[in-house]
This record gives sequence, C-alpha cells and structure tokens, in this order.
Amino acid sequence: MAKTKWVLDPAHSSVDFSVRHMMIANVKGTFNNFNAEIEADPADLTTANIAFSVETASVDTRNKDRDGHLVSADFFDVENHPTMTFKSTSIEKTDEGEYNVTGDLTLRGVTKQETFAVTFEGQGKDPWGNEKAGFSAAGTLNRSDYGLVWNAALETGGVLVGDKVKVNLQIQAAKA
Repeated sequence: MAKTKWVLDPAHSSVDFSVRHMMIANVKGTFNNFNAEIEADPADLTTANIAFSVETASVDTRNKDRDGHLVSADFFDVENHPTMTFKSTSIEKTDEGEYNVTGDLTLRGVTKQETFAVTFEGQGKDPWGNEKAGFSAAGTLNRSDYGLVWNAALETGGVLVGDKVKVNLQIQAAKA
C-alpha cells in the first residue's frame, strides 16, 4: 500500500501520562486537545511522516488546583508555550507491527530527541465504510530536560514530584 494521509479521530484517541507523587504513588493525567498529521503506509511505518501537537492548557488530572499549577510558569507555562509538538525524524522496525519512532519533541521552548515504542494495532472499515487504523505509543520523558524543574522536598526525604513522566498514546485515524 502507498503512503496515505490519515486524519486523527480524537473521539477514539488519547494522550495520557503518569508521574510519581511523593515517591509512593503515581498520579495520572491526560491532555484533552491534541492533533496529529500522519502520512503512512500502516503495513510499514518506516517511511511515515508523523507530526503531533498538544495544547498544554488542556491538561486534566481531575484536580482543578493541580491543573492550575501545571499550566503556570512552574510547569507548562502555557502563556508563553501553549503547544507541545513532536515531529518524527527516523522510524525503525523492531518486530512485526512494532517500531521505534524517534523525533524532535518541543516542550516549553526546549527541543530534545525522544523515542517512542509504537505498535500498529490494526486496520479496518467502520460501519460507514471509512478506513481506520489504530496505533499505540509509549515512552518516558525526563521533565527536567524541558525546564519543568519545580519541586518540593519531603520531610521524610525525596521529592514531591518525580522527574520521569510516562507517556501513553492511543491513536485511531481515518484515511483522508
């Protein structure tokens, strides 16, 4: 199959994350507003072009006070950096339907190379005849690499917020 444009289906997609809290638990969150531009042959992603953007103000951890802190200058600084972006630069097949997608991630004005493990989940037609494809992606970022360094020391030792942030994407896209 030739490389085709795919349009993100936001109703069947998600951008989620988790981070250690107080060194004893994980706090989860999601971003509600995001978009992707995908040009790919789902059967062979090695030649794909993938661009992703996330509106950082759409962060949702189910806690208004925490979300308010996350959009402040202490974390995402959405007033100056309203968008987080990713653009693929290389894609390596690691197994059947499994890939390492490397690209430039920009967050808070800092761009670093990151790699996500991507799985092609399958392809088929929906009940209305539209061709759909599904992908999942996972990776880990160090938030301090992007200037997200706010923290608080704990009386018992350690810190309030961990540095490693686990990222998980579930993507469904329709053939354009």
